[in-house]
Amino acid sequence: MNEMLIIWLVLLILFLGVEAATLGLTTIWFGGGAAVALIAAALHAPLFVQIALFFLVSLLLLFFTRPVAVKYFNKDRVRTNVESLVGRQGIVTSEIDNLQSIGQITVGGQEWSARSSDDGIIIPVGAVVIVTSVSGVKLIVKSDPNIQSSD
Repeated sequence: MNEMLIIWLVLLILFLGVEAATLGLTTIWFGGGAAVALIAAALHAPLFVQIALFFLVSLLLLFFTRPVAVKYFNKDRVRTNVESLVGRQGIVTSEIDNLQSIGQITVGGQEWSARSSDDGIIIPVGAVVIVTSVSGVKLIVKSDPNIQSSD
């Protein structure tokens, strides 16, 4: 048996083994490249062709299938900690003014520093807001359009 067949087979098993152990879509792309290089070695292709096929197939799989795979494999991921606050309502406990870099809200019984998603808007105490994103340790919020202001 050709030495390159053995090398490509070992690499294929190694990449698939790491993928099976991590389940993180980290090495499956290189396993595909090793499989194509293994086939090329079995067909007695020159070494440079085997190596070129390995890299070409690995990169093509990585760039064209990874975004799709990540999208579908991570759709059931449970958001934890601060990620889970995005989309929730909060009450302004200290006026939010981006120009002065002040503002706090309460979400789920916890006090958070907050900034408005629109720099030109000052959000008064008692207003209901929706968390749109997180920036560092600050929640980025906007006024809840479903709640009418009492002003």
